[in-house]
Amino acid sequence: MTDDNDHGRRDGGHENGGHENVPSRQRRRFPGISSRAYEHPADRSALVALRKLSGFDTVFKALSGLLPERSLRLLFLSDSVRVSDAQFAHLNTMLRDACYILDLEKVPPMYVTMDPNPNAMCIGLDEPIIVVTTGLVELLDEEEMRAVVGHEVGHALSGHAVYRTILLFLTNLALKVAWIPLGNLAIMAIVTALREWFRKSELSADRAGLLVGQDLKASMRGLMKIAGGNHLHEMNVDAFLEQAEEYEAGGDLRDSVLKIMNMLPRTHPFTTVRAAELKKWAESRDYQRIMDGHYPRRDEDGDTSVSDSFRQSASSYADDMRSSKDPLMKLVNDIAGGAGDLGGKLRGKFTGQNGRQGGQDSGPTEEK
Repeated sequence: MTDDNDHGRRDGGHENGGHENVPSRQRRRFPGISSRAYEHPADRSALVALRKLSGFDTVFKALSGLLPERSLRLLFLSDSVRVSDAQFAHLNTMLRDACYILDLEKVPPMYVTMDPNPNAMCIGLDEPIIVVTTGLVELLDEEEMRAVVGHEVGHALSGHAVYRTILLFLTNLALKVAWIPLGNLAIMAIVTALREWFRKSELSADRAGLLVGQDLKASMRGLMKIAGGNHLHEMNVDAFLEQAEEYEAGGDLRDSVLKIMNMLPRTHPFTTVRAAELKKWAESRDYQRIMDGHYPRRDEDGDTSVSDSFRQSASSYADDMRSSKDPLMKLVNDIAGGAGDLGGKLRGKFTGQNGRQGGQDSGPTEEK
């Protein structure tokens, strides 16, 4: 069987600065892949709906005068280092590789900016730009960094850069109008909804990073380093994933509420959760089908049904709720299932006593 990369080499690949845009080692390539192939269902349904809105792109491009995009582009151009064959050449190779593997025809400009905090982002309305910090470049090895670059290219392919730019703008706007109670509440409601969508989009981009790097261990190492720094000899993937399990299942309803409060202001899921979600997807049939060459194509995006996408999103949330070990989610499932002695359940969940008082059953025993 001929590898897609061999075919890409014979065709010449994408051109960029006179160099063929081909991966530095053999990796599977996904010609014409639609971002729907790797998008989280909640992310996908929102994007499908937005793409179907007539005039949506025109409206947001009209807003470009209000958004800080031009200012950001000039800032990065003037005060950061643009990745090229002459500057950060290894990152430039990774970027071209990622665009080649995901079949993104136009390679977005990429900048390295001085910041000790490890971070990366993809922003822009008209054209996406990718920015990585020096802290991230210094923290990750080549394969870990490849997954991050693939993550950002996944954002670009999905069109996330547009909505990320809008989220940044609205967050700043909310701060400026905080003195107007109703105005601030309205904007913050939109920001909160956008953050929930964006957290799901980060899970989508993690999957794109895995499709580009095709090395789950490297993706896991990168997430561990982002959480705990450059101390891999002191860390363990299995123990790191156990943290995600403990985070989800531990505590009582009070902890569930605290989890929600901690999550609301964030645009990214917690790192252990991202690692667990990525490992789960890497072991799924969906991932294997993509790797076998069976995936939705970009030229079919126009035929995608909004209602079908929302049904898939709702089904995904329902499945997550049913399988969740979080105390609040388990209580909701119990209520939905008609569990008896709701008062006992609530007491047990809030006190962490699993519905037992004084050694006596105050309600049905929880499933383990």
